[in-house]
Amino acid sequence: MDKAQRDLVALGIAVAAILLFVGTGGMVLPQAVHSLMGTGKAPDPLLVNALLLNIALVIFGWRRYSDLTQEIAERRKAEELARQLAETDPLTGSLNRRSIAPATDALVATTTADGRSIAFIMVDLDNFKTVNDLNGHGAGDALLKVTATRIAALLPRDGLLARLGGDEFACVVPYDAGSPDRIDQFAALLIERVAQPLEHDGLSMDVTVSVGIAGNAPDPAQPGPPADAQALVHRADIAMYHAKKQGKNRYFWFEEPMESELRFRSELETGIRKGIAGGEFVPYFEQQIDLETGELTGFEMLARWNSPRLGLVSPDVFIPVAEEIGVIGTLSECLIDQALAEAKGWDPRLTLSVNISPLQLRDPWFSQKILKLLVKHAFPPHRLDIEITESCLHDNVGVVRSLITSLKNQGVSISLDDFGTGYSSLAQLRTLPFDRLKIDRSFVSELKDGTISDKLVRAIVSIGDGLSLPITAEGIEDPQILEKLKLMGRLKGQGYLYGQPETADAVRERLSQAGLLAAREAEIAAETALADRARKTG
Repeated sequence: MDKAQRDLVALGIAVAAILLFVGTGGMVLPQAVHSLMGTGKAPDPLLVNALLLNIALVIFGWRRYSDLTQEIAERRKAEELARQLAETDPLTGSLNRRSIAPATDALVATTTADGRSIAFIMVDLDNFKTVNDLNGHGAGDALLKVTATRIAALLPRDGLLARLGGDEFACVVPYDAGSPDRIDQFAALLIERVAQPLEHDGLSMDVTVSVGIAGNAPDPAQPGPPADAQALVHRADIAMYHAKKQGKNRYFWFEEPMESELRFRSELETGIRKGIAGGEFVPYFEQQIDLETGELTGFEMLARWNSPRLGLVSPDVFIPVAEEIGVIGTLSECLIDQALAEAKGWDPRLTLSVNISPLQLRDPWFSQKILKLLVKHAFPPHRLDIEITESCLHDNVGVVRSLITSLKNQGVSISLDDFGTGYSSLAQLRTLPFDRLKIDRSFVSELKDGTISDKLVRAIVSIGDGLSLPITAEGIEDPQILEKLKLMGRLKGQGYLYGQPETADAVRERLSQAGLLAAREAEIAAETALADRARKTG
């Protein structure tokens, strides 16, 4: 408005100057002509000066008006460009996260008026970071551009496409609420088209997508206005996340239970972080037995979560979440710290086994952290057994070899856990300094039912004998299984046949009764028992 007023002022000055010029010029110019011709007197100097001033004002006013008009035009172009940049993704030319919401709301209003619905479709490239890291950011940008082009080619004339950031896209597709199968067809075709290989600078890149869909079709069970853009984005994102969890390269429509599951997942994440700080994670211990003699040889530490809200939570629930949110290292170190403090009071013949997440073996300081805990508790390294799974070898065998060697040099034993279910080869078993193989419980539990598992377990035992690697069998839950294992050689075993995993207090009581506590711990246990009897009798 101020600019427009300045334009009018400048234009008014120019117009007024022109009118004055016409008035004064009409008087001065004829007199000047007559004076030059010698037929009249010279014009009044005051009028001449007024005429010259009018000419200067005309020039000044018009130039000022012209400059301001040009400046305003340039500013309008700059504002339009800024608006486009604010609403458009510069890489793909599609809408961006900021502009897709108002565009969706506008489309919702239009489609609702003509009796149609819309589907908000969230599209996320699977494993894009790996593609980017392997092929470079130039190839990643090319993939994003082609992905946007392929999605745009499938959209109807009034559809919308946006890149929300990174490798995440969204598209909005109007459809007849009575034919939601058209959106299913669209999603299936989108997955197929985007997955087509892309050639870039001699590189061939393949990518899949996970797709989540949220519609605003009327729901008789929940009458009311159609969902707005914010609600649709939220629901589609939940559905896309569900597609990721179900294996990727697929699509799902949003359903209410998905949101409940996601909310529970969020509560789990918060609870795990608070639980680590609050000491809610505790070690449980499962007995390990010499199958030939029946003697107790040690314990495997198992993680448990004493959640104030959820109760005792199994590791199958919280370990994957802890790995995904990046706190598995802290959680594991906390549990090992507690377990070492407890195991220090056991008979020196008893060992402690602990499982390690594959993610922990990516930490170059992992072996130093373990050794620091051993020093803290003055725990003999030869009594500690670190168990790693075969999947660790598949991830990065070079790093694993370095960490294993570092721990071995300090006297710590290393076992290969879940043997037979992963990717280890005989060459790796021969070159990596393992001390023991653990047969996966899935093989052991099937010994009761048939001979195929018998042969597999015997083959694993033979491999162990050939490589001079002792064997531990997991999952012994039946006397018949135990008898079969005893016939296969001298093995160690563990499983529910010997009892459920126990708390530290229960283990201490068990060892006290069996005379398997360290000398000082035995004295403390005896004193405690005498005090208890005294209280009961007194």
